[in-house]
Amino acid sequence: MKSTDTTQSIIIRPAKPDDLYGLVELEEACFSSDRLSLRRFKYWLKAEHCIFKVILVEGNLAGYGLVLLHKGTRLARLYSMAVSSIFRDRGLAQQLLTDLESEAVAEGRLFMRLEVSEHNTSAIGLYRKLGYKAFGEYENYYQDQSDALRMQKRIRRMASAEPYPPTPWYQQSTHFTCGPSSLMMAMASLDDKIIPNQELELDIWREATTIFMTSGHGGCHPIGLALAAQKRGFSAKVYVSSRKPLFVDGVRTEKKKEIMTLVEEQFVKRAKETGIKIHYRSISQKSVQKFLAEGAMVIILISAYRLEGKKLPHWVTVTAIDELCLYVHDPDPNLELQNPLDCQHMPIARDDFAKMTVFGNNRLRTAVILEKIK
Repeated sequence: MKSTDTTQSIIIRPAKPDDLYGLVELEEACFSSDRLSLRRFKYWLKAEHCIFKVILVEGNLAGYGLVLLHKGTRLARLYSMAVSSIFRDRGLAQQLLTDLESEAVAEGRLFMRLEVSEHNTSAIGLYRKLGYKAFGEYENYYQDQSDALRMQKRIRRMASAEPYPPTPWYQQSTHFTCGPSSLMMAMASLDDKIIPNQELELDIWREATTIFMTSGHGGCHPIGLALAAQKRGFSAKVYVSSRKPLFVDGVRTEKKKEIMTLVEEQFVKRAKETGIKIHYRSISQKSVQKFLAEGAMVIILISAYRLEGKKLPHWVTVTAIDELCLYVHDPDPNLELQNPLDCQHMPIARDDFAKMTVFGNNRLRTAVILEKIK
């Protein structure tokens, strides 16, 4: 690939054995630790399940990128990328990464993952600019004991032969109404007469709120959401991994804890009176898949920490599942970093999702299953 810039000739091409010593020199100049050795470069130059590209400026080796193609999955992983300081601030890293993504798409990959040092703010900025989202951290990942931020990007859309359910997306209008917004999306998927709107969003919140939360207004209780769905003509059941009052560990005052506990007791009582089933166990991904296959909808609680670095419970709507990922509608886009489209059918790898659906010290897992009453 050649640049149209008339002031410099930029070429991106596959790495060749002749690049070996230049790659080692570049690696030593760019990294003080966690370097790829000459031996490893030799290995990757011969490896089959990878994409190994170099970027040249006026014939000079300016950078490289190495992507691993995980066998048997649709994941690609940016294993290492470096650009010489001599050629920085010319957009070379962005050009190189974009090229690597295109190559990964051509190899049938849907997602690109990477790890980056939490201290590498310039690289993190580039990745976020190109649409990468943080999904967690690895502690003591690097030789200097620093942590790594784990990031992922969806680089290719699913083929039309694998359509998503017709689930409309709704952006929550307040910072505390993710539960009602997720419930509205699920209900609208089952019944096109349900039109998500702010009036309905706030009505559901008033019906399902826990009153208090870690700070500010309360969020929504899963049983409260199930009751709100039932009130609007849906069959609902709840999975919750704990019999203890939910979310009370997040508030400090005993008075707030007492009120939240009373609210939960009221929800449980009303659920019993109206026939809503409460399963006091975690919901498995296999069960989620089964419910979706049967035409039900699932809203599930996740920890916002793995998305935004905030230790808050957050409701999302599951829209699809396959062998690699669960797909969710997230009603709360970070508009500084995301296009709202990025929050629709957002792909989350199964392993990441398993970690994400655990909240708090009690490792709470909870979900609400909805079906349209026939």
